[in-house]
Amino acid sequence: MHGSSLASKTRCTKLSEHLNQLKAQIAQSTEPTSSFRSIRVVDTVQGRVILFEIPPAPKGLPVSWHGHWYGRHGESLSPLEIGKIEKIRSQTIATDWTAEIIPGATVADLDKEALAHARAAFATAHANRIDEKEVEAWSDKEFLAKAHITRDGGITRACLLLLGSPESAFNYLPAYMLEITWKLVGQEQAYEHFGLPFLLSTTTLYQRIRNVQIRLMPANQLLPQEVAKYDEKSVFEAMHNCIAHQDYTQRGRIVITEYPDKLTFENLGSFFDGEPDDYVLRNRTPRQYRNPFLVSAMKELNMIDYMGYGINKMNHVQAKRYLPLPDYDLSEPGGVKLTMYGEVVDPAYTQMLLQRTDLEFEDVLALDRVQKGLRIPRDEARRLHKENLIEGRSPHLSVAAQVAAATNQQVSYIRNRTFNDEYYMKQIVTYLESFGKATRRDINELIKPELGDNLSDEQKNRKVHNLLSKMRINDMIHSHGSRRDTIWTL
Repeated sequence: MHGSSLASKTRCTKLSEHLNQLKAQIAQSTEPTSSFRSIRVVDTVQGRVILFEIPPAPKGLPVSWHGHWYGRHGESLSPLEIGKIEKIRSQTIATDWTAEIIPGATVADLDKEALAHARAAFATAHANRIDEKEVEAWSDKEFLAKAHITRDGGITRACLLLLGSPESAFNYLPAYMLEITWKLVGQEQAYEHFGLPFLLSTTTLYQRIRNVQIRLMPANQLLPQEVAKYDEKSVFEAMHNCIAHQDYTQRGRIVITEYPDKLTFENLGSFFDGEPDDYVLRNRTPRQYRNPFLVSAMKELNMIDYMGYGINKMNHVQAKRYLPLPDYDLSEPGGVKLTMYGEVVDPAYTQMLLQRTDLEFEDVLALDRVQKGLRIPRDEARRLHKENLIEGRSPHLSVAAQVAAATNQQVSYIRNRTFNDEYYMKQIVTYLESFGKATRRDINELIKPELGDNLSDEQKNRKVHNLLSKMRINDMIHSHGSRRDTIWTL
């Protein structure tokens, strides 16, 4: 009996492995990636029955097998006709709330300031292929069509959301709560509602947020490292993501709450494609959106990242600012909540990032989870232990408090320290604000001593050259004179 039971378990294990291989093969061969939700095996007297639970195809996207689409033709399987492909794709427009045309709405219902801002943003986003003067010459109707904000000449709901006048929401969509609410929580309490046009509302809302400078004191250093409480681009990315992915059919508002130490961003609608962690390491590109028409319009106006890199960028920026990484909370059905931290959670984590600027992002991500008391894979914990990055035993892990104790280590650390580019560029800007102009020699004398002893003189020269090039490309400074005798000004 014991041998029979063991053989039965072995057969079940092999069957399970075979079915998992089958699921992996299907996932690798389909686009968009698809697989069976579950595979169930039922043993009967007549034999084994295998049941496959097949998920429905995503709306508006035909599923291909090895790059080809197939359909049923009578009793046969044949290539999917182009007409049927277009019919499937048309489902996206049919189910996209933001793509619907609003009867009676005209360009006169749009906010003039928002329209001008949209035109400038479009010109910036497409500067590499469309001349700015050409964009300026277009009529409003031409611009809206070319920016994919209107459809067949009609004002869409997406157009109204981004550019509509405050009155237009009440005139055309009175049953929908088209607003973003900012709420201040703590010793001070306040709130304010921001309606249409969303293209301008996010800027006004951002000005309400108390984004002060905070000081981080690296171990064994005399000078503090100053960073903004919140990264401006990340805040806008989070707000614009809420607008892009809100489920407007639920007729609720977007809520942004400011706490003394963090910001939270809440929008209605589940996380639509995959999981947040899929995008943190830039391993996934979104295949579909809840509001594809709105997302496309926001991409044209330079408001969001279209490839799903926004989450990845927010995490990397926060790591470079030595603060905890953003968190996504999907525990509430039908909603997404993002938390962005503005203060230190665990001093050991921040000190680690200040000292170990060579850490790979995967290590930073693991350390962030450790500081928040979240579990990490056992093999990852073992590796971080080996590299002296964490302490303790699972599940009670903590970030290792690595501090240079001996005087010679402290001196070596200070001599070899490096700052990010923003620090050096700020030094150059301050110099030019004070003296009006600078030669390359002036800038070398200002920056090179700050670069630390671990770089050669040639590497320091190259670093200064790259900084000046970056500032010139970003239109922060301008050069005058010959190449040998260059003068730099703001």
